[in-house]
Amino acid sequence: MGLTRQIRRTLLTKGGVHPKTHKYTASMKIAPGPNPERMVIPLSQHIGAPCEPVVEPGQRVLVGQKIGDSKAFVSAPVHSSVSGEVKSIGQFPHPLGNHGLAVEIASDRSGEISPDVRPAGDRVNMTPDEIRRAIREGGVVGLGGATFPTHVKLSPPEDKPIELVIINGAECEPYLTGDHRLMVERTADVIEGALLIRKAVGAKRIVIAIERNKPDAIEVMNDSRKGDDFEVVVLPARYPQGAEKTLIKSVTGREVPAGGLPMDVGVVVDNVGTAVAVRDCIYEGMPVVERIVTVSGDGIAGRGNLKVKIGTSFHELIEYCGGYKGEKGKLLMGGPMMGLAQYTDSVPVIKGTSGIIALAGETVFRQEPAHFVCIRCGRCVRRCPMNLLPYQIGDYCDAGMWEQLEGLNIEDCVECGCCSYICPTKNPLVQLIKVGKEGLDKRKKKIESLSSD
Repeated sequence: MGLTRQIRRTLLTKGGVHPKTHKYTASMKIAPGPNPERMVIPLSQHIGAPCEPVVEPGQRVLVGQKIGDSKAFVSAPVHSSVSGEVKSIGQFPHPLGNHGLAVEIASDRSGEISPDVRPAGDRVNMTPDEIRRAIREGGVVGLGGATFPTHVKLSPPEDKPIELVIINGAECEPYLTGDHRLMVERTADVIEGALLIRKAVGAKRIVIAIERNKPDAIEVMNDSRKGDDFEVVVLPARYPQGAEKTLIKSVTGREVPAGGLPMDVGVVVDNVGTAVAVRDCIYEGMPVVERIVTVSGDGIAGRGNLKVKIGTSFHELIEYCGGYKGEKGKLLMGGPMMGLAQYTDSVPVIKGTSGIIALAGETVFRQEPAHFVCIRCGRCVRRCPMNLLPYQIGDYCDAGMWEQLEGLNIEDCVECGCCSYICPTKNPLVQLIKVGKEGLDKRKKKIESLSSD
């Protein structure tokens, strides 16, 4: 069966929800963000080993200069987004919670670019290894929010050949529109990045997957695609259509096994923003020093899709958009379904900051009773795109019964939030599952430690 026929047959997969989209910025062109005097650039902006600083206080740095690196394979270097003087290296508030090691830079606002920023090569002459090395040196990670180092994703073992590259343009999270605008405004760059990714993994075909509520992006991508081995697939608008495993099932009909990875079914998935970053670091030599951030929500005066320097504080970006409006409510990094609530707006924009959403007024989900109460309606089971039992997992997590979680495939939960969204009793299922994953991981490590003694 050809891929096109498979796509038509498998577009509607199990689960998911249809929250209000709130895509208020979908027609707003990408605009420059602020140029702050002070930047705080965390040395951990990715899944994997954090970076160690390679600069010192008092040192002058330039745009694109490496300021942090690690010898670990699963890691990605960090670069300066401004030119200026390193003021300090220490612990600063981090948008993922608590504090983290970061480099504080006083910008001179000149934007002087490092001489190290130069093209790595071109797609025709570069080898796959050279592409991966350039991506690694450019600090490219998954810019959809997952922040997994891209060079690692593009290094599958020899026994897992990649047949298909899927460029994820679904952007199913409410409010977020940065990927949409990249597809419309930087169409050729998305395609060039996709071709580089395909060459790096040796795949035969490329699919750009876009939800049908983005007709302008679908049109320009169809008009610009190159050859029969490059296809645009239109998907139903449904959350979480852009989740990696859900996307693979929708596009190919293949199901990633429990505990498995996309490479297990011959697929690599990369975000639209990641594809553009790959293109930029190879064709221009510019590492990831800025990203597109959607600023939106009813708690902020202005909205937009802004090209923001990594290290810009949320506060500075919100003020740049007109400041807060109305009663302050919840501040999110990312969308309202999978985003992270912030306890302060003094945290910096990082590589994984796809959006800053300010919601006005008090948001109360559930206060009493204090513990998990489930009416066994089964809605979370029907809506779970990963075929899990969220209510049962949540029950065990709430009770701290980590051993009972084994066999329930809790690791396959993508934390999409469909279960919490659809729950009539507003159980904080995603939060409970996050606690459960941590508890199960600690239990496994304890057992391994005892067995090795």
